[in-house]
Amino acid sequence: MNPFPKLLEGCLIDTKHVESAAIFVAKTGEVTAVCPEQTQTFLDAFKQVNVTRQRGLAFRSKHYTCVRADKHSIYTKCEGHGLILVRTALYVIVATYSQSMYPSICVEAVEKLAEYLREKGI
Repeated sequence: MNPFPKLLEGCLIDTKHVESAAIFVAKTGEVTAVCPEQTQTFLDAFKQVNVTRQRGLAFRSKHYTCVRADKHSIYTKCEGHGLILVRTALYVIVATYSQSMYPSICVEAVEKLAEYLREKGI
């Protein structure tokens, strides 16, 4: 049984500051919970952090400006919406927030989940 859908729901969606979320395998792009679009784009964003920082990301037909990008986390925004990507040893967590949500709470929730997975070695 795949534990990730319940983990996403409990740790992210239930905060009411994460609009949607997904987790996929960092090496293969295989989706393990909730199908996100563009997994390869997200993987490439971590491989080319400097390019991501300069150009941002395209997601759901919108261009997101990069706010922060390093080897573990990428934060982007577009017209009050945001896209957060956080990488662990095995997974990439993807989360979005909308205008009515607080970006800082979304970021904190995603980073805490990533830290939990890192502590577990995954």
